[in-house]
Amino acid sequence: MKLTDSQEEYLKTIYLLEKNNKKVRVTDIANRLKITKPSVNRAIKILKEIGLINYEIYGDISLTEEGGNEAKNIIKRQDILEMFLEEVLEIDEKQAIEEAKAMKHAISEETAKKLDSYITEVLNLGDLDCNYDANIEKCRKCVKITAKNRMKQKRRQSC
Repeated sequence: MKLTDSQEEYLKTIYLLEKNNKKVRVTDIANRLKITKPSVNRAIKILKEIGLINYEIYGDISLTEEGGNEAKNIIKRQDILEMFLEEVLEIDEKQAIEEAKAMKHAISEETAKKLDSYITEVLNLGDLDCNYDANIEKCRKCVKITAKNRMKQKRRQSC
């Protein structure tokens, strides 16, 4: 099932709010996305119907296992794109973040996996001696720092 860009943003937002607050309400989503509560209500109704969230009227919102997996994939696609734009193409960080946000909706899971493999190979990230988990923010930051340092080394060696 292909989600709309908007549905992907809702899932990502719910996932991030769950990680920070544990309990997610319609108001939290509306505030984070800067939209109205009726808009959020319409969206979560659809997400519930397709089995990506659990929600009872006036209750908390939580992701189903499938919804959580989808949200993690969305975040990973954005992280991969950010890293590629910043570290490989040397795009300014702020611009890379904005462009990755837009691009993450346009690439397939297969393309994201191939791009991830390419980045891992180019930046030699396969030798990280840790329990890297792409779903943990600390791990993602560590990989970005490692990637940045390794790209600097590669640039110095090629001069």
